[in-house]
Amino acid sequence: MTDSKIVEMYWVRNEQAVTATSEKYGTYCYTVAYGILHNVEDSKESVNDTYMSAWNSMPPHKPSVLKTFLGKITRRISIDRWRRKNAEKRGGEIAEVLDELSECISPIVDPIAEMEKEMLDKTINAFVKELNDKEQRVFLCRYWYAKPVKEIAKLFGFSESKVKVMLMRTRNKLKARLETEGLL
Repeated sequence: MTDSKIVEMYWVRNEQAVTATSEKYGTYCYTVAYGILHNVEDSKESVNDTYMSAWNSMPPHKPSVLKTFLGKITRRISIDRWRRKNAEKRGGEIAEVLDELSECISPIVDPIAEMEKEMLDKTINAFVKELNDKEQRVFLCRYWYAKPVKEIAKLFGFSESKVKVMLMRTRNKLKARLETEGLL
């Protein structure tokens, strides 16, 4: 079934939309959640919460790329679940990933900054699209899928040191871009 048909099913409040979403993107959403949570039950709960969030947000949203829309929801829900579970203790891959990115992105704390957040999202998306293929794939593996450096190195046939240097350089480029555009 096409994404547009699934989105239309959400818009007309057809409950089969959730079933179609699960069949087409359930494994993808689970992979995103598990990459952050590393727990089967929590990952399954995050995926179910993703379906509920998609149901509640369509309408008014009408995503043009359903996979990306669902991935963002799953990622947000999984990170929130991880933060709740780890409020007392710091550690793990997701903490490291968030710490690394915090060097270039400060958290937005007041609602007035919502427009700046949108500009930040657009700038980061454009930045990632401008990276060469290897940089883009390594960056997304680390900061979208929260993969460990060791796993990324193995996946691309690089040393861990090379991956760390690539990520550091890419973060530095991102930071410079954000500073240039007045977003940092």
